[in-house]
Amino acid sequence: MNFIQQAYLGKTDVWRFLLTFFLTLVGWQIVGIIPISITAIWHAKDYNQFLAAGNDNFMGLGIDANLYLFVMVLMFVIGLAFLLIGITGIHKRSIRSVMTSRTSFDWNRFFWAAALWSILSISFMAVDYFNHPQDFVWNFKLVPFIILVLISVLFIPLQTSFEETLFRGYLMQSLGLAFKNRWMPLILTSTTFGLLHAMNPEVEKMGMQLMVYYIGTGLLFGVITLMDEGLELTLGLHAANNITAAIFVTTNWTVFQTDALFIDYSEPNMGYLVMVPLLIIYPLVLFILARKYKWSDWKEKLMGRIDKPDIM
Repeated sequence: MNFIQQAYLGKTDVWRFLLTFFLTLVGWQIVGIIPISITAIWHAKDYNQFLAAGNDNFMGLGIDANLYLFVMVLMFVIGLAFLLIGITGIHKRSIRSVMTSRTSFDWNRFFWAAALWSILSISFMAVDYFNHPQDFVWNFKLVPFIILVLISVLFIPLQTSFEETLFRGYLMQSLGLAFKNRWMPLILTSTTFGLLHAMNPEVEKMGMQLMVYYIGTGLLFGVITLMDEGLELTLGLHAANNITAAIFVTTNWTVFQTDALFIDYSEPNMGYLVMVPLLIIYPLVLFILARKYKWSDWKEKLMGRIDKPDIM
């Protein structure tokens, strides 16, 4: 049974999909907002300042960077918990079935992908640093950095697990059942994943053309999920991407503003931020993974039909 067909292992009534999606939104965008809102109110001088700050400007209230990172990531952790409740309680499915088509979650794949992305990401950061050292300021502070590393390693993988389980897992499988093919779920989940990031501060800074990067990232993760028949690789890639971004270099215009090792004060370069990943890093990642895991039959896995398994 392939990855998308795993949805047939549970209850597939339309109302179950709608209720699970609604429950996930409630957990993520209503319950999940409570910790960050309480933190912001606590730091604001009065309620008017809290309202004026807005969700994207809470850092301006003087909230500690590590605390802000934690409550921001906690929003996604709560969303993940509600999503898993919907999968197990409403659809009567196992958590494994929404993450992999294998008999058990392949941790070797997860850690191998995380290592690959970490090496590539740190290498490109190093190239950028040595080419433009004047743009970077050393920002190491021992105690805040140790706390940052702990939050990043322990909680950011849960944040990225929510996004991958929701988009490349639950929604990919659900849309596969609805459209009976693979290409439509790939396009829709990638586009929706990109639009999810439209409110990020870097989009406000650079414009909506940055959405090409986010949608392209969604396509990369979607292709990897379909070719590998599971989320292990994308979970590793996504976690490593966000962890390295949080720990090594921060700016004043990205969603992750942390006590990282370096602060980058340069003005963002659209060509570098978008074209380097899309034209160099992403094809390289696909090539390496395809060779390592011996992917084949690309047309069928990316464009093929989805039928109900005979065993059902």
